[in-house]
Amino acid sequence: MSDNTQILLATILYISIVIGIGVKYAKQANESSDNYLIGGRSLGPWVTAMAAEASDMSGWLLMGLPGVAYWLGLADAFWTAVGLLIGTYINWLIVARRIRNYSQVANDSITIPDFISNRFKENKKVLMTIAALFILIFFSVYAASCFVVVGKLFNGIFGVNYQLLMIIGAIFVVAYTFVGGFLAESVSDFMQGIVMFITLTLVTFLAVRSAGGFSAIVENVRNFPGFMEFFGMATPETVKDVQQVVDNVPQFSAARTYGVLTIISTLSWGLGYFGMPQVLTKFMAIRSADEVKVSRRVAVVWVIISLFAAVILGVVGRALYPTEFTTLAAAENIFVHMSTSFFPPFLAGIVSAGILAATISSSDSYLLIASSAFSKNIYQGILKKDATDKQVLKMSHVALIIVSIIAVIIAFDDNSVIFSIVSFAWAGFGATFGPLILFALFWKRTTRAGAIAGMLVGGGMVFLWKLVLNPLLSEQIPAFGIYELLPAFLLSTIVIFIVSKITTAPSDEIVAEFEKVKSM
Repeated sequence: MSDNTQILLATILYISIVIGIGVKYAKQANESSDNYLIGGRSLGPWVTAMAAEASDMSGWLLMGLPGVAYWLGLADAFWTAVGLLIGTYINWLIVARRIRNYSQVANDSITIPDFISNRFKENKKVLMTIAALFILIFFSVYAASCFVVVGKLFNGIFGVNYQLLMIIGAIFVVAYTFVGGFLAESVSDFMQGIVMFITLTLVTFLAVRSAGGFSAIVENVRNFPGFMEFFGMATPETVKDVQQVVDNVPQFSAARTYGVLTIISTLSWGLGYFGMPQVLTKFMAIRSADEVKVSRRVAVVWVIISLFAAVILGVVGRALYPTEFTTLAAAENIFVHMSTSFFPPFLAGIVSAGILAATISSSDSYLLIASSAFSKNIYQGILKKDATDKQVLKMSHVALIIVSIIAVIIAFDDNSVIFSIVSFAWAGFGATFGPLILFALFWKRTTRAGAIAGMLVGGGMVFLWKLVLNPLLSEQIPAFGIYELLPAFLLSTIVIFIVSKITTAPSDEIVAEFEKVKSM
């Protein structure tokens, strides 16, 4: 039996298990829109923790982050990981319990747009509409990053056309999400979180051993300027985005300084957690707020080990295979390459299935939340307020297909860089929802007008900074080169505070509900 056949069989075996989970929960999921979209708030603490982190990290953890470490060296990947770790911990510590309680008290909200709208007791669903539209936009981008992972994964293993494999993967993810809903997605995320953790740590361990230990790794890459520095960054010498190789040695220009401003910018990845619908929805779905502490501990341990294993893996990959990948897009295949190098074909197939698992665990979350934003918040909330539960479910399925088609179009370019796609969507969610979620949960003086202004300014600034200000001004003024999440998050925070202060205070009903949740 050929190597590729064994890899394919292992992948099919794994996918069969995932399909079985979807079928198991299909009947329960389709009993009601509540079950389909949030699982009836029945998740246990371990499932909540693993599902939140697996759906959050996705194939980006296994391909995007190691690719950055392989291409640019230690600093950028390390400080990104530190920011994400801090954000994960604080989010679980201060947000998880409060939003679990508040979402239930606020008219039993089951989506983020639901919660935001119900929190401010709005009659005209302006907040709900804005939130739902931003979710549709940014989750289309997020889902595209997952489809890119699928295409790159199997193109790297089998050498088959990227676009074809990407589309097949998208069809599978859509079919799975269509059938199983939130419960299937969460239970499979639990399993996939375990697979991701095991495969990532095992491949990293074998890679370090194969390279001869950490001292040998440092020796191998020390001639690459800035590669192993915390306050410097390697700069591959490229021609038309392809790194130059001379006498089998990759060429680097002088290292760039990784200064305080850049570190702050990179650490700001952690701010994104406060606005991530796929994580916040898991908080809302845990069966009891009293179980959040257990979930937090499980989640933080998983994140610490997984993030830093991914960073190490990228650095070790450059030491072992210095000239294997000569573009940033190609460098994101380092985990796949090492897996197929270190394992027998069948086990390599299991590892590949782990990457696919990570992708499924994220994309089904993204598609489910995006479809719920349309069906529950736009269709039932605005277009057809008397829609039945069956009609809402049907529209969820329609929206799921439409969002997936848009994501496939975005992912069609085989030179897409997973890390770049994810960073933009991450900034979008973090700036649009992050400040507002924090204000809504912890400041009773927040007003509906402040919430509207904050979302529009935060989401709009991400586009303005990324697409206009950064390209035009970053070379002349370095401050404009920072990650768009940071300025957009800060500006949204300022706008929410100022507008809330100058507009009419919330009603007694809103304040009483806030105090009720605060005392829980």
